[in-house]
Amino acid sequence: MIRDKSFTSILMQWDKNENHRKMPWKGEKDPYKVWVSEIILQQTRVEQGWMYYERFLIQFPDLISLAKAKDDDVFKLWEGLGYYSRCKNLIHTARYIYDNYEGKFPENYEDILSLKGIGPYTAAAIVSFCFNKPYAVLDGNVFRVLSRISGNSIPIDSAEGKIWYTKLADKLLDKILPGKYNQAIMDFGATICKPMLPLCAACPANNICVAYDKTMVNILPVKEKVLKKRIRWFSYFIIKAEGKVLVRKRTENDIWQNLFEYFLIETPANPEWDFSAISTLFKTQLGINHLTISNISVAKPQQLTHQLIKGYFVHLEFSSMPEVLKSKNAMWLTDTAVSNLPFPKFINEYFSSPKSPPALF
Repeated sequence: MIRDKSFTSILMQWDKNENHRKMPWKGEKDPYKVWVSEIILQQTRVEQGWMYYERFLIQFPDLISLAKAKDDDVFKLWEGLGYYSRCKNLIHTARYIYDNYEGKFPENYEDILSLKGIGPYTAAAIVSFCFNKPYAVLDGNVFRVLSRISGNSIPIDSAEGKIWYTKLADKLLDKILPGKYNQAIMDFGATICKPMLPLCAACPANNICVAYDKTMVNILPVKEKVLKKRIRWFSYFIIKAEGKVLVRKRTENDIWQNLFEYFLIETPANPEWDFSAISTLFKTQLGINHLTISNISVAKPQQLTHQLIKGYFVHLEFSSMPEVLKSKNAMWLTDTAVSNLPFPKFINEYFSSPKSPPALF
C-alpha cells in the first residue's frame, strides 16, 4: 500500500501547475460528448481519436441526432477506428436513451452502467466529469500509476487485482473534485508515468513511489494473461461485371460486423494464389469457367488485438453477372455507390496505399 497518503494532494497540485495536456473533451460537462469521447478512445490512440471525435460531433452534435441517424452513416464515419462493436453499441444506446429517458442522459451511476457498451470505467468518467459524483476511474493509465506508486505486483487483470486496485482508487479519489482528480491521474499516467521510459526523475511523486524506490518501475504493472493470437487468411476478390462491382455486408458475429467487403474466401493457410489456383477455385466451388484476372496483390497483413489478418486482393472481371453470385446477400453496385459504404481498415489501406508490384502481372 502507498506509504504516504499525500499522493492525492501531490497529483492535484501537479494538475494545477504542470499539467498542460490538451484534449477537446477535457473539462466537458455534456455527458453525451464525454460518452462519445470515451467510447472512441477505447483501444484508440488519443491522436487518432481526437480527429474522429471532432468529426463525429460535427455530424452528430447531440444524442438525438445520433439516435435518429442511419446505421450505415454512423459506421461510415467510424470507418478506420476498428472494434466496430463499439459503434454498434453507441447507436443502440443512443436510441435506448432516446426511447427510455426522453433523450436525456441518465445521471445515476447504476443507470449509466446498465447501458449497453458502458462499463465501470466509462460510467465513472461520465458521472464524475459531468455530475461531480465520487466514482474513481480505472483504465490502463490509472492501473499503471497505482501499481507503481504502491509497488504492488498483483496482476492488474486478475480478479484479485481488480478488487485491490478498485479499493485503492476509491481511497485516493478526491471526493470534493472527483472529475478533476480522475482526469489528472489519467493525464499523469499518459505524460509522466508512461508505459515505456516514464519521467521518474521529474515526477513530483517519486519520493513516495515504492516502485521508484525499489527499482521496480520497468516491471510494473504485472499482467497474468498473455493474449493468444491466431492467423487468418482473407482473400478478397474484387469482381466486376457489366460496369458494377460485387460487395456484401458482414452480418456474422465476427470482426468488422456491419461493415462491407468484397467477395471473400477465408483459408486456414496461405493460399499462394496463381492463375491456375484461382481458376480452379471458381470452377470447382462456383461453377464459373470464364473469368479474366487483371491483378493479384502480394500478401497484406493487419494486426488486430487477438488475431493477425493476412490476405490478398485479386481483381477479376466477368462478361456478365453469374447467377450464382446474385444471392440476396450480394449487391452489385457502381464504384460511386461503393465509395460511400463503410469498409474495414484492411480493405481501405489496400486501396489508399501506393500499389505494390503485383504478384503475377
